[in-house]
Amino acid sequence: MTDTTSQGGPGGSPSGEETASSFSLGDLMRSPASGAFMGLAMVFIVFAIFGFQRNFLSVGGVSTWVNFASTVGMIAIPVGFLMIAGELDISTGAVLPASAMTVAITSGYYEMPILLGIFASLAVGALIGFINGMIVTRTQVPSFIVTLATLFAVAGLTLTLSIVFINTTQTSLSAPDWAKNLFGGRLLGGFRSSVFWWIAMIVGFIYFLHKSPWGNWVFALGGDQESARNAGIPVQRLKIGLFMLSSTSTAFAGVLQTIQFNAATSQANFGMIFNTIIACVVGGLLLTGGFGTVMGIVFGTLTLAVVQQGIGYTEIDRNLSFLIIGVMLLIAVLMNDTFRNLATSWSTKKK
Repeated sequence: MTDTTSQGGPGGSPSGEETASSFSLGDLMRSPASGAFMGLAMVFIVFAIFGFQRNFLSVGGVSTWVNFASTVGMIAIPVGFLMIAGELDISTGAVLPASAMTVAITSGYYEMPILLGIFASLAVGALIGFINGMIVTRTQVPSFIVTLATLFAVAGLTLTLSIVFINTTQTSLSAPDWAKNLFGGRLLGGFRSSVFWWIAMIVGFIYFLHKSPWGNWVFALGGDQESARNAGIPVQRLKIGLFMLSSTSTAFAGVLQTIQFNAATSQANFGMIFNTIIACVVGGLLLTGGFGTVMGIVFGTLTLAVVQQGIGYTEIDRNLSFLIIGVMLLIAVLMNDTFRNLATSWSTKKK
């Protein structure tokens, strides 16, 4: 099992006594989030310099990339949980439009109460996650293959059912004022409601992964599943729960997008798949599992957002954003291995 005791516990959540007695700057630097934070700081400084004259640091400029980060981030963190547990979910690219079309068709086309449409969307997400989890745990087929199959199956089903129910692949939604303000409004000069929902989710996710017993179970799955099972951890139920969390969070992001833009489309969002995985890897997670933090994913998401959205505030050719992301991803992988080696070597010395 991957040893993360250099941070006092899995994922950088020190125990009470250890926090008081042995916390140091060295402990912080060995955190999976430290490399992600340094990467974010460097990227931010570069774009702040080149984009200063084009209002990159203005409220409008900051809100542009933070709004983008909020949508990616609320999906990336649950996907990151699965990566820590040694699994992967790439069906998010189909769950997002499926949930968006569900709320738009239910509460837009058929004019049912908006809450019913939201609950229906979340139920669709939870069901897809349950199916993913059940197939992975019952068949032992790699989660990448399972969720790849689910990606195309759900995408095709969304297109087909859209034609069946409304005879088109896109539709509009006019939410009531209270729902628009709560789920799709703008505050503080341009920040969408999704930003504040994301902040609330970050707090809950930090508690889940770094403060609750379930977080230790997640790290145990990514270290050695057989040992975790022998230790009494409900491996199958935990995996199913993580897949359901990933899909339900994605469905919620789809609801927010639909209410924000007053429309939904059934076309699969393949870009979201890559964005969430990039955010996790840049945030310090390992594809092999057992290592990572919530704040690392947050920093990785913000870094991706600054590059993708902030480049429009500079004189840099926008086409170079993909090159920058590619180089950044390779550097992140190298840094992740370095920080993991620091963490594990330090824990060995402490023993």
